[in-house]
Amino acid sequence: MRYTDRNGFRVCDFGALLVILTCSCFLRTASGDPRTASAGQFCGNSSSLSGSVFAINFVPAMDNLSSAVTSNGYGTAVMGQAPNAVFGLGQCMEDLNPTDCKLCFSEIRSLLPKCYPNTTGRLYLDGCFGRYANYSFFNDAIDSLDQSVCTTGNNSASPNDFGKAVGAVIGNVTTEAIRSNKGYAVASASVANTSAYALAQCWQNLSQSLCSTCLNAAASSIVSCLPAVEGRALFAGCYMRYSTKLFWNVYPNGSGSSGTNNVVWIVVGSVLGVLFLIFVILASKKAFLWRKAKALRDMYKAGIPAAISQSSLTFKYEDLRKASGNFSVSNKLGQGSYGTVYKAVHPDGKEVAVKRLFLNTRQWVDQFFNEVNLISQVRHKNLVKLLGCSVDGPESLLVYEYYANRSLDLFLFDANHEKNLGWEQRIDIVQGVAEGLSYLHEESETRIIHRDIKASNILLDDKFKPKITDFGLARAFSEEKTHLTTGVAGTLGYLAPEYVVHGHLTEKADVYSYGVLVLEVVTGKRCGGSIGSRAGHLLLSKVWNHYKNNTIEEIVDEGIYEESAKEDIMHLIQIGLLCTQANPGDRPTMAKVVELLRKRRHDWELILNDPPFFDVETAEDVDDADVSRLLSTSSAPNISRSSLSQFGGR
Repeated sequence: MRYTDRNGFRVCDFGALLVILTCSCFLRTASGDPRTASAGQFCGNSSSLSGSVFAINFVPAMDNLSSAVTSNGYGTAVMGQAPNAVFGLGQCMEDLNPTDCKLCFSEIRSLLPKCYPNTTGRLYLDGCFGRYANYSFFNDAIDSLDQSVCTTGNNSASPNDFGKAVGAVIGNVTTEAIRSNKGYAVASASVANTSAYALAQCWQNLSQSLCSTCLNAAASSIVSCLPAVEGRALFAGCYMRYSTKLFWNVYPNGSGSSGTNNVVWIVVGSVLGVLFLIFVILASKKAFLWRKAKALRDMYKAGIPAAISQSSLTFKYEDLRKASGNFSVSNKLGQGSYGTVYKAVHPDGKEVAVKRLFLNTRQWVDQFFNEVNLISQVRHKNLVKLLGCSVDGPESLLVYEYYANRSLDLFLFDANHEKNLGWEQRIDIVQGVAEGLSYLHEESETRIIHRDIKASNILLDDKFKPKITDFGLARAFSEEKTHLTTGVAGTLGYLAPEYVVHGHLTEKADVYSYGVLVLEVVTGKRCGGSIGSRAGHLLLSKVWNHYKNNTIEEIVDEGIYEESAKEDIMHLIQIGLLCTQANPGDRPTMAKVVELLRKRRHDWELILNDPPFFDVETAEDVDDADVSRLLSTSSAPNISRSSLSQFGGR
């Protein structure tokens, strides 16, 4: 009979009861127990004011929090600004060693996002804790969600003695935890051969006085569980538990007030108890993975495309986890839409990029399957190649080719100017992106709109050839449709005006995003930031003003500007401005853009209107009444109220 531990590693081949006892005792004393059983999960009822902004903040906040906790046993994270900021806190109990802490908090990472898109959530496991909210809660010791959770089984043999033992051990553990510099203590007490064990833990962000407030309140609350054989107090700033059994981890260096007795207890523990523990751990882990996989299959009956599911394009989650160093922060390549990307190295030395989607709501899993379905259908030299995916673990993964030069934004916006792209390299990059988009729009079997063209979604291979990546937001539609009406998604600064205002999505939305990207490539400046002394002017406005005043040398990246190349630079700026015209009908197709780029000079009469300028914090929940706030110009009346009829404005 063959058994595996929580990580899927083989533990022993059991042929006799003595071997079972030996292996299980070794696991208990050497590796400890990460205690991943859920004590309680609470999700708020409110939603964020801007779902897309909150989502953008949520993913890296959870990622940073996980890295901090697995490294230090405790961590906080703050991402974004109110009211769409994400504050996170996580901590392992002090008796967990680093390995057990990682195992425990990996469950927090997988389960806590189930509260999303609500703005608050907290999860108590017996070995660790995780919480997030859109406000700072780091000084909260108690709040309205505090409660005690009691087991249904009662101590009916000697309830009075048990009550006294629990009262004594709760008092002792509370006092010791408050005195401790880590806000942690374990203790045991016995009355007339009836024993009780208790653990108390404050979160490290609390001061000693706030820790005292929380633990005293938890102690008063948890005794209400008597005569239940086990009780837990789940409070904003602390956790407390009592039981008839010793449940914390005991290590050779001593952790707790009754180390010697606890070691003896482990050695002489019941064989049946050990067997039961092993089976419960294995069964719960397998059940979780099975439910996860089944939920994905039920949600998407069509499943993964047959070309992937019936080939070598499926990867095992455990193999990818190991290859990425357990998704180590040192292997993190960047942040994609709805996921984090890591470098992974297989045993054969092959390097790949693994995109990790750890949110489990239907909306977020949609992005995963959408990306798999779309990118598996397309093949082009300027599109990133999908190598496969994994859905057999607690998180969904996509596997792509790895490109050592990573993404275009690292070169364009390098503050230290250590990385630079020459003029010819930039021309090749914008032309390659244009060819890739032209293929998606007109040459692939399915018309595909990417919806999130930006510098961070353009990868560069070792020869600096561009590869369009991140198809999580992409949409496909049939030839007979002129547009799709859909919710706004993408990145502020790159969004076409007709798409923001009314959700009208066509290929021209990609053309607009591409035009912004071209202007970034020429100027070396981000589209979303102030680039001059006049606060609030975005990149498009600034380039347009310099173009009209024939002073483009003042806006072009100093690293590429030469007087001899001025005509070529002007040509590229004109293409960028043409692609960002307010009226989508005035923008060229991507096939036309490819043609214009190949000429390197324009031999056509160019008529450019003032482009739309964005000066908003969010592009969510926009209606016609918001048009005047969303679209404005500083110089020309033809993009004012009178011309908004192009988009159906009043």
